[in-house]
Amino acid sequence: MEKFDVTVIGSGPGGYVAAIRCAQLGFKTAIIERYPTLGGTCLNVGCIPSKAWLDSSEHYYKMMHEFAAHGITYQKPGVDIKTMSARVADVVKANVDGIAFLMKKNKITVISGHGTIKTATSIEVANGNDKQIIETGKIIIATGSKPSSLPGIEIDKERIITSTEALKLQEIPKHMILIGGGVIGLELGSVFARLGAKVSVVEFMDGILPTMDKSLGKELQKTMKRMGVDFYLKHKVTSVTKTPKSPKGDFKNGGVIVKAESDGKEISLEGDYCLVAVGRKAYTAELGLENIGITTDNRGMIPVNEHLETSVPGVYAIGDVIKGPMLAHKAEEEGVFVAEQLAGQKPHINYNLIPGVVYTWPEVAAVGQTEEQLKAAGIAYKTGSFPFKASGRARASMDMDGFIKVLADKETDEILGVHMIGARMADLVMEAVVAMEYRASAEDIARMCHPHPTYSEAFKEACLAATDNRPIHI
Repeated sequence: MEKFDVTVIGSGPGGYVAAIRCAQLGFKTAIIERYPTLGGTCLNVGCIPSKAWLDSSEHYYKMMHEFAAHGITYQKPGVDIKTMSARVADVVKANVDGIAFLMKKNKITVISGHGTIKTATSIEVANGNDKQIIETGKIIIATGSKPSSLPGIEIDKERIITSTEALKLQEIPKHMILIGGGVIGLELGSVFARLGAKVSVVEFMDGILPTMDKSLGKELQKTMKRMGVDFYLKHKVTSVTKTPKSPKGDFKNGGVIVKAESDGKEISLEGDYCLVAVGRKAYTAELGLENIGITTDNRGMIPVNEHLETSVPGVYAIGDVIKGPMLAHKAEEEGVFVAEQLAGQKPHINYNLIPGVVYTWPEVAAVGQTEEQLKAAGIAYKTGSFPFKASGRARASMDMDGFIKVLADKETDEILGVHMIGARMADLVMEAVVAMEYRASAEDIARMCHPHPTYSEAFKEACLAATDNRPIHI
């Protein structure tokens, strides 16, 4: 029986990165994956395919709405959804194949099947009728998460769907009803709205992107409304029912009716698809946690200590199965963190500085504290912002929606939070992360030379506004 120093259960971003770092540090490493391909939700049915869809749909939308202003003419525009879907599949395959290559390169043993923990040092792997026991010194649980639903809503994966099914649709919906105004729903909603679908968002809270700075949600809602997206905020969904096929009507192949209420008033929306995007939940089913005495919390997550070790010595958990934002890059950092600890190193993770990104257009990105959090904590702060409508680079590219807002300590000027909405903010937010990691002040950034013309100048201008209210270009 082969024995490993470290065995990772799950091959998503947290799992495969943990395995690679363990192998780099000299550990004999194995990774267990129950699905046919490596990469987990992110590479197969999450981050990567959704970004491919977002890019393709944005190209089409710009052609339809902006090319004429650029002096670009075209004839008979259209969308071949099957070709678009095939390109997404090619992107996914290339990324998945890349992970398989990295496993071979780092001499990591890949074991296919469902892993069930039997003891703190042994895992049973079942692949069909075949079973084997893996002996291991340490275990890293990285099994990720799956889409959540609401009580009373049955996901049939045909008309009432999750993000997994939405990313594989072979037709453009006539009317897609989104339940949930968070990241996943808004990203996928924007894809289909750009391609010509009617999109309606039903959200229980009083604004979209409820976990981010409120100013970002308000701005994104404005831009999506211009794209034709309808929003029903402060609405509680009461039922979702399928409608049968009918030779008459808008939805001849069947559809859905979503009912919701707000302040005692009921609305009824009919569409051909209902996308339930109300978040994700930790995936720990049939993992065998009870065999070693690990109990999950009321959200199904695995409690860990500051070393990401569970209540059982030698068994660690990372990523979506533990507390914190369900983000691929957070899981990656935790994978490296555990591996380096096992090697006797002293790694660190600053959870306050894990950036969040929404890949709509304009993109939304943030790091640090929101204005609402600073108010609730009683922290004295100052704020500075700069709109992209005053940016030369944004004017040139016709991407003038959005702004950058900087929050800084009122006394020390240290940057406490940066909130962005605009073109390519997913990339620009890293300047804020680096600045805050080194505890920069707003004046530090304001005094740095930023290239012209770029979107990054808006960050400098927002810092100038936060320092002593002296932005140059507004």
